[in-house]
Amino acid sequence: MGTLWVLSLAGALSLRGVTHGVGAGSGGGTHTAGDPRVSPPGPAPQCREVRKHNSSEWCRFVRGNPDCRLEGGFLDYLGGVFCVFPPGLLPALWLLYLFVILGVTAEKFFCPNLSAISTNLKLSHNVAVSLGRGPGGGHTHTWGGGAGHWGGALPFLRDAIFYMVAVFLTFLVLYLGRITLGEALGYLGLYVFYVFAVVLCTWIHRRQRGDGLAPPGPWEPEMPTDAEERESSGTNSGDYGEEYRPLLPYHETSLHILASALSPLDQRKWRRKPWYWRLFKVFKVPVELVLLLTVPVVDPDKDDLNWKRPLNCLHIVTSPLLCVLTLKSGAYGLYQIQGIFPVWGLVMLVGSVLAIIIFLTTTNEEPPKYHCVFAFLGFLASAMWINAAATELVNILRTLGIIFQLSNTVLGLTLLAWGNSIGDTFSDLTMARQGYPRMAFSACFGGIIFNILVGVGLGCLLQMTSSQLVVKLEPDSLLVWILAGALGLSLVFSFVAVPAQCFQLGKAYGVCLILYYLAFLCVALLTEFRVIRLATA
Repeated sequence: MGTLWVLSLAGALSLRGVTHGVGAGSGGGTHTAGDPRVSPPGPAPQCREVRKHNSSEWCRFVRGNPDCRLEGGFLDYLGGVFCVFPPGLLPALWLLYLFVILGVTAEKFFCPNLSAISTNLKLSHNVAVSLGRGPGGGHTHTWGGGAGHWGGALPFLRDAIFYMVAVFLTFLVLYLGRITLGEALGYLGLYVFYVFAVVLCTWIHRRQRGDGLAPPGPWEPEMPTDAEERESSGTNSGDYGEEYRPLLPYHETSLHILASALSPLDQRKWRRKPWYWRLFKVFKVPVELVLLLTVPVVDPDKDDLNWKRPLNCLHIVTSPLLCVLTLKSGAYGLYQIQGIFPVWGLVMLVGSVLAIIIFLTTTNEEPPKYHCVFAFLGFLASAMWINAAATELVNILRTLGIIFQLSNTVLGLTLLAWGNSIGDTFSDLTMARQGYPRMAFSACFGGIIFNILVGVGLGCLLQMTSSQLVVKLEPDSLLVWILAGALGLSLVFSFVAVPAQCFQLGKAYGVCLILYYLAFLCVALLTEFRVIRLATA
């Protein structure tokens, strides 16, 4: 759901199995020949045991242990921590900057492009985000004003019912201990049915509005809520709007348009803001500059739709290049076609040709008819930035878990679950603050329904072979049932509490959910440490 504890719970439910599988897989008989610390018949030690060795052996242990290989990402944090930098210094500083990257990307690039897509496709924002974003998450604040009307009743009940059905299927496969081909296809079919239900409900709602049978729902915000954007545009400041308006019309050169579009600083705001705002702005400037170079933004509220001809032509090259170089940590982008020409070179070549054609067939003053395509390109590029930053964040958190010698289960319940959720949390929180709470609300449901149904269904299909059409599960731990039961109980609580409050949710509801999550986390950790355990006969 759209709350921090549900998101962390879902992440912990999935990540526990992932991290446990990684640990088990890496320790399944792999050993280093000639290493006196590893006996030939035994498994390789887990990476968190690095602190049990002398500090002079840390680097060799990390380099040679397969369990210390982080999945995805561009940087080797374990190698940097144990071989180059002091432990804890590098992850802590880079961790803070990754939060800045996530926040800036979600606020100024991801959410505006998603809003432009929904406007161009004439979709309500909750439909656009449900269909346009796969892995999702949320934050308690996303409920703030989105469900405060009876117009939010049908979407909430629809999503909650689908969510509970998905959780029930998970209970069932855990109880049976296996997933067959039909059950895996059932997961995928249920998600297709969910998408169909979302589109059908929106069509019915719009038809009722057209016939005057239903009041218009709060699909659009009444006014923009991002004060920074209003100030930068000058629409809410009469003093500066008239002062900086040109006396005579003039046509800017392409070079001047490119320079002004790539400038992340607003001189007027810089002079008015306090010193701490300036300090943080300087901290964000490198991130904003790189994002401006690689992510186009379409703004339907502006007369020119934020059309910047030279910069948008540059985006035709940089955005696809960003996507191929960040997908699978650059594995696809660096692939050599027949061992001769790299994929990134082909993307750059095709993008350059398209950029030249667009530059020669458009003008600086008027956007082309296909300008809406840049919203999709910007949405994809910003999503790849968020995904890349979130992947690095998860690797940093796992590194911190190894530094502090946390088990895989504890790591999955805490740091990895939070890190896996942080990208979607920033996106949903930003959407709510910018005046689209229902968009954030729908993302909380649609994203996690996608994770459960498509993640489990497609993941199991990929593991099946022609001779083995059953994937066996081993939910023999009490913790697995605590995770699943807590998730199901939370859904039942929200399904009853939200309609009981007439869909007007306040702080009390959010506080209850956070307290529930903290209680769940305490019970789960006590179970992992065997303070709570089943009585044996």
